[in-house]
Amino acid sequence: QVQLVESGGGLVQPGGSLRLSCAASGFAFSTFGMRWFRQAPGKEREMVAWIESTGRNTDYTSSVKDRFTISRDNVNNMIYLQMNSLKPEDTAVYYCNTYDYWGQGTQVTVSS
Repeated sequence: QVQLVESGGGLVQPGGSLRLSCAASGFAFSTFGMRWFRQAPGKEREMVAWIESTGRNTDYTSSVKDRFTISRDNVNNMIYLQMNSLKPEDTAVYYCNTYDYWGQGTQVTVSS
């Protein structure tokens, strides 16, 4: 069955960096676009970044452009989200997604 398992979250100070990972299995990973979403307390889930199946095309929500980078490894069925210059408003649970499939999420907390 489809599995998406996120890792890499944690507590980081403002201005710091984190790299999230998502291990995918159970489907033809290299043919699927992938997304990172996040959900902050009391807010709706929002899409943060998208990457096309080959990795050549990406897109980001405006609040993270120039700070976050999505990438993928189609050999090892992984996607990544490199997050730099983190801000307190980036605090959220981050989820890996494709179509109707979601991971369990990984908590990112940006605080001094």
